[in-house]
Amino acid sequence: MIAAQDVSIIRDGRALISEVDLMLRPGVFTVVIGPNGAGKSTLLKVLSGEISPDRGAVLCHDRPLSRLSAVELAADRAVLPQSTTLAFPFTALEVVRMGAIAHGSLNPTRAARSALARVGMDGFEARPYRALSGGEQQRVQFARALAQVPHPVEGGRARALFLDEPTSSLDIGHQISVLETARDFARRGGAVLAILHDLNLAAEFADHLVIMHQGRIVSEGAPPVTIDDRVISDVYGISGAVGRLPAAPIPFVLPQSRHASTA
Repeated sequence: MIAAQDVSIIRDGRALISEVDLMLRPGVFTVVIGPNGAGKSTLLKVLSGEISPDRGAVLCHDRPLSRLSAVELAADRAVLPQSTTLAFPFTALEVVRMGAIAHGSLNPTRAARSALARVGMDGFEARPYRALSGGEQQRVQFARALAQVPHPVEGGRARALFLDEPTSSLDIGHQISVLETARDFARRGGAVLAILHDLNLAAEFADHLVIMHQGRIVSEGAPPVTIDDRVISDVYGISGAVGRLPAAPIPFVLPQSRHASTA
C-alpha cells in the first residue's frame, strides 16, 4: 500500500534516515522500535507525507505521495503525532470532528461521538481539550485519527494509521486498549505503523517488527526472529535477557544495567 524506496533525509549534512526500504501492507500491524534519535519519527513523517525525502521515493497505492493533494492524502491515511498543541479552546468533540470532516462524513458530530466512545472517552465531549490530562488528550487525538479513517478499507482501497508513540502518556490498561484497537484496524484490512518504546508491547502486538539504529533499518521481521540478546546489546547498548512466553512464541525482554554484575 505505502512503500519507501531507498529513502534518505539529510539535514545539515547529516542523514536522519539513510537508504530505507519499507513496505506497509494492508492487514499488517508494523511496529518500529529503536533508541532515541534512531530516525523512527522521521521515517513516519516521510511515509505519511508530512515531509518529502531528499533521496528516493514514497508511493501510496503506486502513486508518488508528492502527487497527492492534501485532500487525497487525508483520505488515505490518518496520523497520531507524538504531541499536539492547540492554540484555540476547542472541546474534545470539536477536535475529533476535524477528523470526521477530513473524512467527508455526512454527520461529523455523530461520527466524532462514535470515535470518542471507541477510545473510552464518551462523556468527555464538552470538556475543553486543554483541560484534559496528557493521557486523555492522547486518546482524543487517537479518536480524531479513527474518525478520519473510520473504515480500514473503503471502495476496495486500504487506509493507513500512523501512530507515533501512541502509548507514551497512557496507563497500562489504556496502552493495551489503544494497541488492540490498532491491531483490529489491521485485521480488518488496513495498514498500521506504530512507533513504540516498550519492547514487550512491540513483541506482543507487531505482525512485522522494524528495528532502527542510527537512521537505518538494521533488522526486520516477525518478533520471535527479530528480538534477541544481540539486538538489545547492539542497538540499545545494554544487556538484555530475551525469553519466550510459554503459551506462544512471543519474546519478552528483561533489560539489565550496563553495569550489571557478570559474576
